[in-house]
Amino acid sequence: MSDQKPKFSASEKAILAALQREGRMSNVELAQQVGLSESPCFRRVKQLEDDKVITAYCAVVDQRRLGLEVTAFVQVDLEQGSEADTDDFMDAVRAEEYITECYAMSGEYDYLLKVVARNIDHFGEISMKRILKFPGVKNIVSSFNLLEVKNTRQLPLS
Repeated sequence: MSDQKPKFSASEKAILAALQREGRMSNVELAQQVGLSESPCFRRVKQLEDDKVITAYCAVVDQRRLGLEVTAFVQVDLEQGSEADTDDFMDAVRAEEYITECYAMSGEYDYLLKVVARNIDHFGEISMKRILKFPGVKNIVSSFNLLEVKNTRQLPLS
């Protein structure tokens, strides 16, 4: 990875900022917001997509409205194993729908999982009957979200 910061024009930054706020806006609305005509705006968005700067568009769904009242962060320690064992663990994580995020970590534990669940009993089932049985898992430690202070997918563009 390069230490060099990617260079984006003011128009590209404006496009990225606007689409991070509202990914469903039409090209006409976007062009008006960022002060470009429609064709150049469309071309710049297409180039940002082709360059994999914009990787996806999605709806942000309120998890509580889906009945997912619990958010837990699970620290996972793995047994020392082969690369294949680690791959099997990561495949199990990817297959578990209630794990919404997973990060390989430096420090005291190997992975950090973000897990959503209907309630504490459901979380217990997920952790005890699933995560603890994933390949290579030695130990897990769970912490529960008490208050969501900030939750954003918007990245800084400065």
